[in-house]
Amino acid sequence: MQFSEFRTSDMPTRGQLEAWQAWYGRVFDTAPLHPGEDGFSARARAWTLPGFTLNQVTAPGLSVVRTKSLIRREPVDHWAITLSKRSVTLIDSGTTSLAAPPELPFVVSLGQTMENRREADDRIQLYLSRDSFHGIADLLDACCVAPLEPSGARLLADYMRLLLRNLPDLGHEEASRLFDPTRTMIAACLAPSARRVADAQPVINVTLMQRVRDVVRRRLHSPALSADLICREAATSRSQLYRLLEGEGGVRRYVQKVRLSEAFVMLCDTSHHISIGRISETLCFADTSSFARAFRREFGISPSDVRDAARAGLPPVPHLADANEAATPGFTACLRGTFQPANAALHA
Repeated sequence: MQFSEFRTSDMPTRGQLEAWQAWYGRVFDTAPLHPGEDGFSARARAWTLPGFTLNQVTAPGLSVVRTKSLIRREPVDHWAITLSKRSVTLIDSGTTSLAAPPELPFVVSLGQTMENRREADDRIQLYLSRDSFHGIADLLDACCVAPLEPSGARLLADYMRLLLRNLPDLGHEEASRLFDPTRTMIAACLAPSARRVADAQPVINVTLMQRVRDVVRRRLHSPALSADLICREAATSRSQLYRLLEGEGGVRRYVQKVRLSEAFVMLCDTSHHISIGRISETLCFADTSSFARAFRREFGISPSDVRDAARAGLPPVPHLADANEAATPGFTACLRGTFQPANAALHA
């Protein structure tokens, strides 16, 4: 895996736009949507792996054009799957146009002329080599400059975020195994079928599990946190949720473990003076006694002992793994030889 970064923020203001245009100049013609603004502070980070590149771009509003002359000069014909964080992207290929909303990915081919326009944004992009992804070329070409099926698009968006979150910490061997999971995931999201979804099931499980983690973390202090709420906000079914958390002892047990891990962190933080009772109440335990019993069962030590150790400057007592990273297979499990086609489809 190779990593590269280009940013204009360290450059003189007057030269920032020209530097950005030169960076992309062989592939795209770029122009600011608001040329009167001072400077052009932008950043691009790229992780290049076998068969594809993950790109993260933060930039002001831009018009990006791929012309016939650019295609002749630089005949790269990769597909690009782009996920915008907050800006609508207007795409015109000459024969087809699309207003792609934020939070849902869209597909274009660099082998075709096109113009994209969007306001200031953060975006994640997957550049897919046509030689490497030729096996699903028909699926990718069919989706170019076209709205994707919403549930598949949301799942692909979550997978792209998961890639971005994990890639910086992956070793070379793990990163080199990303191609097959990525190809099967893209196929399952762009054109779902029982076979494609079954083949991608390990990666789908990990992606859905990240949705669940995000919901639980976001709602950790809410008494309303329940299986129904998680299903609704993670866009998953109750049966899916139960399968995902079966190894955790169920939904209630998983939520409790995450809350107890959060309590452990709060007790070790000496920068505040929140009482143990208040921590218990904040994390939605029935009372301080039930919190203390659950805490001791989880970590083998009382909440007050953890707090006393922290105040004495002693290192935290070794405790069980953070429930947020618990036994449910993580992202790297899909890369360590455990990525195998499943026997049954999991519909997202």
